[in-house]
Amino acid sequence: MDVPEEDTNSLVYCVKKVKGIRMPLSDEQNSDSDSSRLSESTASSSDSEYSRQSFNSDSSSKPSSPASSPPKVITFDELTAATRNLSNWTLAHEIAVNANFCIKHEDYPQNSFAGTVKQIVHKAFWDHLESELNEDPPEYEHAIKLFEEIKEILLSFLTPGANRMHNQICEVLDMDLIRQQAEHNAVDIPGLANYIINTMGKLCAPIRDNDIKQLKATDNIVELLRQIFHVLDLMKVDMANYTIKSLRPYLWHNLVDYERTKFQEILEETPSALNLTTEWIKESIEDELSSISDESSSSPGADSSSKPIISPTLVLNNGYLKLLQWDYSKTIPETLIIDEVRLQELREKLNQLKVIACVSLITNNMVGAATVDVPDFADQLKRISFPLLEGMNKKSFDLKEALNAIGVQICSIVNKSLSERGLPTLSEEMQSNLMGQIAHVVEKNNPVCSLIDKRIQLFMRSLLALPSFQKCLPTMPGGLSVIQTEIEFLGSQYASIVNFNKKVYGPFYANILRKLLFPEAAVEKTEAETSSN
Repeated sequence: MDVPEEDTNSLVYCVKKVKGIRMPLSDEQNSDSDSSRLSESTASSSDSEYSRQSFNSDSSSKPSSPASSPPKVITFDELTAATRNLSNWTLAHEIAVNANFCIKHEDYPQNSFAGTVKQIVHKAFWDHLESELNEDPPEYEHAIKLFEEIKEILLSFLTPGANRMHNQICEVLDMDLIRQQAEHNAVDIPGLANYIINTMGKLCAPIRDNDIKQLKATDNIVELLRQIFHVLDLMKVDMANYTIKSLRPYLWHNLVDYERTKFQEILEETPSALNLTTEWIKESIEDELSSISDESSSSPGADSSSKPIISPTLVLNNGYLKLLQWDYSKTIPETLIIDEVRLQELREKLNQLKVIACVSLITNNMVGAATVDVPDFADQLKRISFPLLEGMNKKSFDLKEALNAIGVQICSIVNKSLSERGLPTLSEEMQSNLMGQIAHVVEKNNPVCSLIDKRIQLFMRSLLALPSFQKCLPTMPGGLSVIQTEIEFLGSQYASIVNFNKKVYGPFYANILRKLLFPEAAVEKTEAETSSN
């Protein structure tokens, strides 16, 4: 993820705020055990007993348990505060989990409207400054403001212990003294600029050494000031990226507590912040009840009068699996918003892999004997398929056309291999049938596509059922060998997102599941509290 250079100052501020939050490491194990209690206690039918006890117990005193808030009217200021919390929380999550997160210095394209406006305004400013300095006597008002701004930027680069350089910058760039010199037309602008450049050379990253050399070679004072500000902007980006890199290990140790705390703050300011999450879990429960009902109806000896026991862990895992087929034009559950982009990318890549697995299965069933001796046929299939399936989740994408192109390429590869081995090529009828079957993958409820989809879901479900500390992957279902490497990689990413989400939001999910699965316990607790009052 790249952040525009314009947001550098706000980003550094947020980073420093995160660093200042007190989050003792000793509490992390307690909070993790609280959040993972749900998944550890739901492997068998005993999970219902545990959930009943947990629901009836008073959890308000636990720091990791989310507190409930009564409905209230949200003011604009409260909404702004909630938005700010969400922004900082998302930023911390992104820094910690995305190793490629960085800020880049980006400017508006020169031919764009914004770029043209910026260029005109900047040129007018620097032209005005040049005219002021060329007056007799020179007018130093705007130049002094620039030096004052440069001073603040240089001081912002210093570490807390750099007292000597701090004092030196304040002494040389003493604004009161410079204003007195300006009144007597005695400001040494070239001397001040030279000091600033030397100081920048001491503070900048090695990558900026060439920029500093170019500054020293610039004679025109106005152009020099202009370039100084440009290099200072680059140095601000470097400083922000350095701070992010330094912060990442710290965030990894404290991110679970930090994200849970930030979400709790949002929940207190916006009580409806779990509505979509509740609906998501409710739908998963309904799906599980429907599945149990179907199994009972197909088993003549089953007792239909007994209340089904539902595993909360199974409910959550089914909910997470839905995200792989989620319609991202709809709003995602609130607890997964910060991972929405990652989950959407996973879904798109999985859809590509599903199509490739379908094409491979159809090809092997129809002309498997002809492809057995084709060198690296699976790799060739992926090489031609991935570019043609790029962007397949866009509404404008024509999947049938892409599948036709893949079918033509497959026929070409197979025929070329057969010709090189002195064997007869595929007949026109065989090629037509093969391309037709491949093109039918686009149809809804295509049996091959449904089969591959079920096997991918089975693999992902098996991944979620594994303990988070277990490193080995489950057995790959049949028909997926052609995409095994890719799907194992995506599956590991998916499981990592899910397991971390469970750690952070486990207490929130537990409260929702208790209320949905055991509503009678909620009534009993409410009546007990009422009678005691």
